[in-house]
Amino acid sequence: MATAESLRTALVGDNSVRAFDVERVRADFPVLRQSVHGKPLVYLDSGASAQKPTAVLEAMDEVYRSCYANVHRGAYYFSQHLTDRYEGVRAKVARFLNAASDQEIVFTRNVTEAINLVAHSFGDKLAAGDEVIISEMEHHANIVPWQLLRDRRGITLKVVPVAEDGSFRLDAYESMLGPKTRLVALTHVSNVLGTVTPMKEIIRLAHKAGVPVLVDGAQAVVHGKVDVRDLDADFYAFTGHKLYGPTAIGVLYGKAELLKAMPPFLGGGDMIRTVSFAETTYADPPHRFEAGTPPIVEAIGLGAAIDYVNAIGQDAIAAHEAGLLAHATERLSQVKGLTIIGTAKEKAAIISFVLDGIHPHDIGTIVDREGVAIRVGHHCAQPLMERFGVPATARASMGLYNTPGEIDVLAKALEKVKDIFG
Repeated sequence: MATAESLRTALVGDNSVRAFDVERVRADFPVLRQSVHGKPLVYLDSGASAQKPTAVLEAMDEVYRSCYANVHRGAYYFSQHLTDRYEGVRAKVARFLNAASDQEIVFTRNVTEAINLVAHSFGDKLAAGDEVIISEMEHHANIVPWQLLRDRRGITLKVVPVAEDGSFRLDAYESMLGPKTRLVALTHVSNVLGTVTPMKEIIRLAHKAGVPVLVDGAQAVVHGKVDVRDLDADFYAFTGHKLYGPTAIGVLYGKAELLKAMPPFLGGGDMIRTVSFAETTYADPPHRFEAGTPPIVEAIGLGAAIDYVNAIGQDAIAAHEAGLLAHATERLSQVKGLTIIGTAKEKAAIISFVLDGIHPHDIGTIVDREGVAIRVGHHCAQPLMERFGVPATARASMGLYNTPGEIDVLAKALEKVKDIFG
């Protein structure tokens, strides 16, 4: 994750952190050349979905124009060629996460589907009274699947509280681990607070109790390196569209022994070994969990996005975003009546805030007229809103293409919001 230490390293010129030229990066994103309401676009909603560089757009376009076909089992050149490229992305993702094998990489539509896959295929072996631990800062995608499992199987959900500054309550979490705990499912980075959870210690404590851990990494892989073997994660999920890739492609990493022991999530083509009316036998992981025609072109786009991020360097991106976060925290704190929700020591480049007496939807509407795109609402985290006693927040989530000057534009737009509301 981006930290003050990584920023300092970049500033003193450590050769391990590559030079970062934000203007050169911005040139790779055609959408950023546009104006909105006559103002230059300031896109601060990458936490919801990031913009796409030309390299991703061209990679996907090239497949559709020159070699599109369905993958697996086609005997002709296009199918075999694209199968190799598609499976090559699986190997690329494995390297990106430092997985032991590409057979531990399952393609899904998104993190939501990945979590639902685990809730069904791993979770359906759970019984009444078994416990799953989540936290107050979870996205709905890591709450609702476990509630559905609770309704099906009678499991118990235990919820780790969040401290007043938005940090993860490790002490409370440790006290919740017990003989009935069967799974821990937690976010790596909060999509609302930006809090970076102490995931390595979370996993160590869970494994000490003999409990596997699923990590929602949707916001984490964007802001820093993730090494699933160093973390010792049992399951790790992320999505392409937040990583400067396309929608409709996500990833579930799972340790090989766990995936092999899990039944299919969906039934149909491509996940079978043999089918008869008497019985069906299933393919080995990962294809066991990939029923039907997969997101072929989207996978190619994800591969291009990973190449793009790797070419810039994740350490360089992390250092740049640490600088953005520091500037945004200082600049927005100068806006009278503004309160930042979530001030944990370890944060990614995400800031949620409220303005005294002004609804976040009004904030979003007015700053949009200044060309600034931010997210407003509950951010698919209604229990967290309740925890902090607010119906909604405004959120600025930064990416590798943002600049300190854009943060200043947001701050000036917020002053206009205040002027309008007196």
